[in-house]
Amino acid sequence: MITAVDHVQLAAPPGSEDALRAFYVHVLGLTELPKPPALAARGGCWFGTGPVQLHLGIEEDFRPARKAHPGLCVTGIDAFAARLTGHGVPVEWDDDLPGHRRFHSRDPVGNRLEFLEPVTA
Repeated sequence: MITAVDHVQLAAPPGSEDALRAFYVHVLGLTELPKPPALAARGGCWFGTGPVQLHLGIEEDFRPARKAHPGLCVTGIDAFAARLTGHGVPVEWDDDLPGHRRFHSRDPVGNRLEFLEPVTA
């Protein structure tokens, strides 16, 4: 029986770690997590907050997925969107999911990210 998601892995091109750190730590506010030495030798970065972890792994022939993405729950979605746009990161609002406010954006290497917050009555 599956009980939880441990992490989501996204791909990134070789040499993109500094741009990923700048985005995931300074723009999104995540903390960089240490990788075990055997995995650190492969490159990439891990980030997290609370129980949420995003792993960015290096892929030699990287192409960002056009549709696949993690859905990340946020609180204060308007302020969160303003934080991204304040850093020059575009957001695209989408009203198609009942019971939620959400928008999509992309990280510096083109990975699609969804941010959503339930609408409370």
